[in-house]
Amino acid sequence: MEYPSKLVENAVTEISRLPGIGKKSALRLVLHILKQDISFSTELSESIIQLRNNIKYCKNCHCISDDVVCNICGNPKRDHRIVCVVEDTNDVLAIENTNQYFGLYHILGGVISPMDGVGPSELNIDSLVKRLSKGEVEEIILALSPTMEGDTTAFYLSKKIISFGVQMSTIARGIPIGGELEYADEVTLGRSIQTRIAYK
Repeated sequence: MEYPSKLVENAVTEISRLPGIGKKSALRLVLHILKQDISFSTELSESIIQLRNNIKYCKNCHCISDDVVCNICGNPKRDHRIVCVVEDTNDVLAIENTNQYFGLYHILGGVISPMDGVGPSELNIDSLVKRLSKGEVEEIILALSPTMEGDTTAFYLSKKIISFGVQMSTIARGIPIGGELEYADEVTLGRSIQTRIAYK
């Protein structure tokens, strides 16, 4: 693609490095920025610089935060006896949007994946064990993706956690609401049958 300016081309190249944004979308964003007042560009760039320089990670759960302890961990109304273990911050946001969970979280920062060179030592597992050793947690919810890596990580965690005597659970897996059985894959359908629940 030919660009009318090297400056435009450089901006498109940088913006297209963001996930989910191709060259065409990046060009639309660049042209939109050029149409705005100069203060828009200044505020945008300053907010990104402040984000990178000032963002913190919660010392308890490793979620992104403005302070040393995040809003969730610091909220006395949350149930501190339950900890939901997730892969990344995106998972926390997704669960929070349901308004159905009121416990705490623990972000691993990934899953065990030997193919990608990610082992247990690269994840926030030791800090989870340390949290459990305080004796305040009664239940661990393993909310990891139903992939080979997610299941491997869950299995590894279960072996590390079992000695603490806490209740362990995983998120339910199966047919989504509104889904049709004939379009479900065999693994999902099989898992739904195996983990069936009582009809109420």
